[in-house]
Amino acid sequence: MDGAGPVTAYRAITVTPYSPNVGAVIGNIDLTRPLAETELAELRRAFTEYSVLYFRDQEIGHDDHARLAEYFGTIGQHVGKKTNSQESDDPRVRKFHADGETPRVSGNVWHTDQSCASRPPLASILYLHTVPPHGGGDTGFANMYAAYEALSDRMKAYLEGLTAKHDGVSQFGEGTPDAVHPVIVRHPESGRKLIYVNDAFTTRINEVSQEESAAILKFLCDHCIRPEWSTRFRWEPHSIAFWDNRCIQHRATSDYLPNVRSGFRVQIEGTAAPVAG
Repeated sequence: MDGAGPVTAYRAITVTPYSPNVGAVIGNIDLTRPLAETELAELRRAFTEYSVLYFRDQEIGHDDHARLAEYFGTIGQHVGKKTNSQESDDPRVRKFHADGETPRVSGNVWHTDQSCASRPPLASILYLHTVPPHGGGDTGFANMYAAYEALSDRMKAYLEGLTAKHDGVSQFGEGTPDAVHPVIVRHPESGRKLIYVNDAFTTRINEVSQEESAAILKFLCDHCIRPEWSTRFRWEPHSIAFWDNRCIQHRATSDYLPNVRSGFRVQIEGTAAPVAG
């Protein structure tokens, strides 16, 4: 059973925390139909409060998948040319499929989606209809609010005002954009501060020497994924994970090959560049 019991403040849907610091399982909802205003209002509130929403037993189609995304923003496209996601028969939705023929599982390093873009995606929604038969293929999620709050006051003061370069070449190949973002940003909806660097895309802190940058980035990237503020989501057939790219890091666990893990993903466009805290 997921979580430790539903939160009673929600009335139209059920919201059950998945772990102490990351995510909640949403119940009493049917994503194959349009949502009522009260359901949507509570879903928006849960998204801001828990940052990752998990759904079970939702056998959705492409229209359902896209409709859920469009409640939160405009559907976007991947910035990279080299990615393991494939085109589906619907331009809004990308196929995510891995099996024994897959040379590299997409997303198997801790990251925030495409932070190399000047306006990184707001969120991503991954639906898996087929999962490995004996477990495996979990997705790890880590809470960047909690990571920031656990820093010492001296480290928080040091990081304020610093910026970092995010480059997508190592993940997606030549022609991928790069961008500069603050190291500490403030979430536009919750108003909370968080750490905004990650192992996949962040290459350098700009205002310090290369040696100092390398040491601080290593500390921050290790700190961001500590088990105290991270968790692993165990997939079941027809499950959905919907994460806030602005405050969550995630990582695909590629421990299931040659078994099949397959589904579809929709990306929601970012509305603004990350803003310094």
